[in-house]
Amino acid sequence: MPSTSQRALTWFGVDDEWERPRPRVGRQDVVLAAGVEAVSLLALELVRSAGGLEHTDVPIWTQWLAVSTGAALLLGRRRWPLVVASLAAVHMFVAGVSMPEVMGQVSLQIVYFVALLSGVAYARDRRAMVVVIGTIVLFMFAWITWQFAVGSAAQDMIDEMDQAERVGFFAPIPSAVAMTLLVNVIYFGGAIVGGGVSWRAARQRMRLQEQAATITAQAGRLREQAVVDERLRIARELHDVVAHGVSAMGIQAGAARRVLDRDPDAARTALANVEDASRDALAQMRRLLGTLREGPAEGSEDGTDPTSGTRTSEAGVGDLPELVAQASQEGLTIDLDVVEDPTCAASRLPRGIGLAIYRTVQEALTNVRRHSTADAVSVVVRVDEATSYAEVEVVDNGRPRHGTSGSGLGQLGIRERAATHDGQVDIGPRVTGGYRVRVRYPLGAS
Repeated sequence: MPSTSQRALTWFGVDDEWERPRPRVGRQDVVLAAGVEAVSLLALELVRSAGGLEHTDVPIWTQWLAVSTGAALLLGRRRWPLVVASLAAVHMFVAGVSMPEVMGQVSLQIVYFVALLSGVAYARDRRAMVVVIGTIVLFMFAWITWQFAVGSAAQDMIDEMDQAERVGFFAPIPSAVAMTLLVNVIYFGGAIVGGGVSWRAARQRMRLQEQAATITAQAGRLREQAVVDERLRIARELHDVVAHGVSAMGIQAGAARRVLDRDPDAARTALANVEDASRDALAQMRRLLGTLREGPAEGSEDGTDPTSGTRTSEAGVGDLPELVAQASQEGLTIDLDVVEDPTCAASRLPRGIGLAIYRTVQEALTNVRRHSTADAVSVVVRVDEATSYAEVEVVDNGRPRHGTSGSGLGQLGIRERAATHDGQVDIGPRVTGGYRVRVRYPLGAS
């Protein structure tokens, strides 16, 4: 357990690495010094006029000089705190020896108090502060002791007490000595403690400012990261929409070309599907870009249009049947199975996970059409609230089609979406044949 002296040194910041900024002599210092000098000179003359300086033999100009130099010390109290505190102690001693009645003026006592307090409050080297301020205090109390021991203070009190009767509980001379010591303890102790409080308050303010600056910088980095994440999300969305739409249009256009001469009706149907696919892709891109221009709809915090009841963020598990039906028209046999525990658990999925599942199925089906010989696909979505997970699995029965290698952005998008929600991804060929895309999401992560 630290001792009392160690705790005191810690409180005064002796081992603290923080250094209080050293301000320049500014306007407030000049105003303070000028104001104190004016008030001090006025008070000095008022006291002289009332007969309070009748035992002072020094010339008037010397008295004015003492008051003026005391006030001038306040100019550098923040810039050179320990120097000013030392000069104030010397000033107090010299004035006290040569003109004690002038040194005892309230204005000069305030100057000495402020100088000592500033020495503690503004000193940058805290160890030097302890040495300088400690030396000043010891010197002042040694001076007081000397005055009572061999000086005239004790004799003055004896002369006064001989003419007065004892009226209190204590003897007159011990009472006077104790009162003098008590006043000086309060005077010097108040200055030192006040300076320590000021220093600690300044350190706390500086730390709060540093914390605020750190928080502001972190907030800026988070905003930048959010922008980057949003750009990646938009890039994935655009890739999914464009890849799915273009793939569907390519397949239908190829079918129309092959049957154009022998089956015009089938060609018209395929071209109609191309038209529908292009409109659907365009509509999705418009909705996606609309969220960038407008943000959440007015009156809603989640992007819901209060008048139309539709969301600007696209799809979820409930939209998979429509996606599967559209892909089935392009020559694939697709089985969709949604396993829920309890019932309607899929409808309660977080919007981000629902959209991620939808996009995973969409990208997997697009890859099957473009890069696989498969004619049958199984899509299974499992949602189990008891074990807090949601899983999507897309399995086909084909082999990679030669000459159709993609850019890899589709699978990269699936992995990035999964990483956003702490999901686990398993993508690759199966030992028994075919290709599997499986992503498992913990529901507690969103």
